[in-house]
Amino acid sequence: MARGRVSGRVRLGRSELRVSPIAFGTWQLGGEWGEFDERRAIDAIRHALELGINFFDTAQAYGFGASERLLGQALEDELRGARDEVVIATKGGLRPVGDGVERDSSPEWLRQGVEESLEALGVDHIDLYQVHWPDPDTPMAETGAALAELRDEGKIRHVGVSNFSAEQMNELSRTLPVETLQPPYHLFQREIEQDVLPWCQEHDAGVLIYAPLAHGLLTGTIDENTEFARDDWRSISPIFTGDALPRNLEVVRQLGGVADQIGCTLSQLAIAWTLAHPAVDVAIVGSRSARHIEEAVGALEVDLGERELQWIEGIMQGAVQEEGPSPEMNRES
Repeated sequence: MARGRVSGRVRLGRSELRVSPIAFGTWQLGGEWGEFDERRAIDAIRHALELGINFFDTAQAYGFGASERLLGQALEDELRGARDEVVIATKGGLRPVGDGVERDSSPEWLRQGVEESLEALGVDHIDLYQVHWPDPDTPMAETGAALAELRDEGKIRHVGVSNFSAEQMNELSRTLPVETLQPPYHLFQREIEQDVLPWCQEHDAGVLIYAPLAHGLLTGTIDENTEFARDDWRSISPIFTGDALPRNLEVVRQLGGVADQIGCTLSQLAIAWTLAHPAVDVAIVGSRSARHIEEAVGALEVDLGERELQWIEGIMQGAVQEEGPSPEMNRES
């Protein structure tokens, strides 16, 4: 397994933020992935710091404060005494409704969300604030104007979006330039290659992708007999159920053969593949395990040339691609 430490920083598009190319993601700390050991999760966050990761991504809707509070607790010393050493990204624009969520990017809800995120994290400003999902019921101009006010007040420093199309980013940028995009991107979900990533390259928008391991499918630890807990959203996800699963598991086994030939793990191969795209700056990797974070950082030492990329491309011809997620489908994404 390739091992290493994050030694450099990348420029996150027009935001000019200097961040590690591996970010620590905290979706798994909000409750949607089942129960977990908080102490172990905090240890994983601390170990990420030790490995040179300075970029941490969370969201208000990851347990509606649960993930942000845990991240703030884990980084308390840095957030109080060395604030410039860590870059905190969070997201807003989802409102809890019953057992699910609804999209709400209204000025009132975004402002309330920023205030709640600041309190949960224990900080006086958020480095990168992202609109979690496009809201069809709120004019983009209103969303952009609200975010501009929050930026001018110093509560947020930079503005990005998540799960937006190129057309939606264009519309929001008429009011407030989109500095970054956080989309899903992995070997089984590639539709953003068509127009979203080219838009980001053209407009110098930084790209931090999530789910590079296809929610665990590209770790090699899932097989036909894997059963997810009822409170784990993967138990109802099409990519982990039905006829697509055995077909994709065969693709995963073939990709594992590529990893063996290169001298890395399957997970490292998957992460390195996302970072090989010229538009992608950062891969967000979430884990409750310090060992898994070490493995993710090792992906930075995996150099995929044209031969390896073509090899992977050939294998993926046999895959069933995943359709885009939605917060309504997964409760939280």
